[in-house]
Amino acid sequence: MSVTIPARKPARPFFSSGPCAKPPGYSPEKLATESLGRSHRAKIGKTRLQYSIDLMREVLQLPDTHRIGIVPGSDTGAFEMAMWTMLGARPVTTLAWESFGEGWVTDAAKQLKIDPTILRADYGQIPDLNAIDWSNDVLFTWNGTTSGVRVPNADFIPADREGLSFADATSAVFAYDIDWSKIDVATFSWQKVLGGEGGHGVLILGPRAVERLETYTPAWPLPKVFRLVSKGKLAEGVFKGETINTPSMLAVEDAIFALEWAKDLGGLKGLQARSDANAAALDKIVQERSWLSHLCADEATRSKTSVCLSVEGADADFIKKFAAMLEKQDAAYDIAGYRDAPAGLRIWCGATVNAEDIADLGPWLDWAYAATKAELATA
Repeated sequence: MSVTIPARKPARPFFSSGPCAKPPGYSPEKLATESLGRSHRAKIGKTRLQYSIDLMREVLQLPDTHRIGIVPGSDTGAFEMAMWTMLGARPVTTLAWESFGEGWVTDAAKQLKIDPTILRADYGQIPDLNAIDWSNDVLFTWNGTTSGVRVPNADFIPADREGLSFADATSAVFAYDIDWSKIDVATFSWQKVLGGEGGHGVLILGPRAVERLETYTPAWPLPKVFRLVSKGKLAEGVFKGETINTPSMLAVEDAIFALEWAKDLGGLKGLQARSDANAAALDKIVQERSWLSHLCADEATRSKTSVCLSVEGADADFIKKFAAMLEKQDAAYDIAGYRDAPAGLRIWCGATVNAEDIADLGPWLDWAYAATKAELATA
């Protein structure tokens, strides 16, 4: 295999799985700035926050049955807010097939101490979804960002479930069709498929989740930033742009830019088409190389956003050198796999990446593989 440096680089070598590539054509100068330096509780602040919620609802095709709130702490903050405020009313099942799902297991078992049923699978695999007891509240990641494994659809969630469904959907929303009638709680952050900034989470509540909040009080104390109920009723203002704590209006404007870009693409279908094209371009690269393979062998459960790859003969040191070589050449940034995952690559294929940049990445992967092997052979 040649170690000749390829002639052409990806024009936008941003393949990080979070924060992800900004939308094509983005620049900070294009953001609206009227809300900056103003109170988020002033009319302009609340108007822009509500506008971002309205855009999310439109692009996600979210039904009016579900509320959308902007909360602190990114996706983690949003999901833990849901856990701390709603769990404990009935038994809990947690699913884990990668590091973030494992984090929710830790929260449920060691922090809330609710003795959950745990269904696990190794990286690259998914637990038996038919084994879930839906008399329980059920926690799962729709798209396992660090393993490249996703649920195939919402068919495994029964319409007549007794428990609530909690979906950490941060690498899934805007990329897949989600049957919202099956989702009681969903969370995400702007930093994934939209290419927005970190620090803010989005909490989506269906009617069954609202009922739980209004009829159940957990046994443990709740920090102020987790409190969604006032005098026994849902704090509706949170879902109308009245955030619990002070948001970054710059991050809000950044998200608005991405959502307006998404609308111009044709909304959800436009975003999905770009993500599908990117995943197909990367799969073509994988199929053409014997030394590269998908960590998730099953295409039905393989992520189309955070695609995780195995590299023949690679350990953590190999991958570190491999990724560093590409970054030094400005050919690909941040493609090493997650620290807790098996040694390999993780390449973001969400909508803000261009398919031609994925295609241009192929020869660079060949170069880095050969160059890393040569360097280690002489070390």
